[in-house]
Amino acid sequence: MSTHDPVKIGIVSISDRASSGVYQDKGLPALQDWLTRALKNPLSFEARLIPDEQAVISQTLIELVDAGCALVLTTGGTGPAQRDVTPEATLAVAHKELPGFGEQMRQISLRFVPTAILSRQVAVIREQTLIINLPGQPKSIAETLEGLKDAEGQPVVHGIFAAVPYCIDLIGGPYLETHDEVCKAFRPKNAVRAPRA
Repeated sequence: MSTHDPVKIGIVSISDRASSGVYQDKGLPALQDWLTRALKNPLSFEARLIPDEQAVISQTLIELVDAGCALVLTTGGTGPAQRDVTPEATLAVAHKELPGFGEQMRQISLRFVPTAILSRQVAVIREQTLIINLPGQPKSIAETLEGLKDAEGQPVVHGIFAAVPYCIDLIGGPYLETHDEVCKAFRPKNAVRAPRA
């Protein structure tokens, strides 16, 4: 019997070619693997592989929120190309926007590639769900969630996931607990729960 709150997470890979079977999707396995390593909570996943169609993306996000997902992570479709419409589809269903997530993801990615300024990831709240657009590559997904650490394992640049559990607290979701060696969640002292026996 786990002492941690169970959490339902929506993971969405957005790709015309992967969704039509041209190549194998790598986004969903990367998201599921990282979240399973990072979180102590019992997790259930609602996974979707869909094409770059704005109406389909928006509808999928609404369905995942309605299904009770506390967190929805998308991968793909955030660049400047004509078919990249994930941010537009996400903003269309938002009740609140959280610009800091996109700003921090670009800061992390800029450590690796100058083209990070072309990425348009956004994060929003709909109802009691946090929705975050992540980059498309598995390596970039892990880097933006986890941040960058030095040789001693100390954070050089904080990953965005450090702020996710407290954000979900504030919008009335379950209490997410992380494995510190993967990503240490930050909460103000008055928001930290004592471990349950």
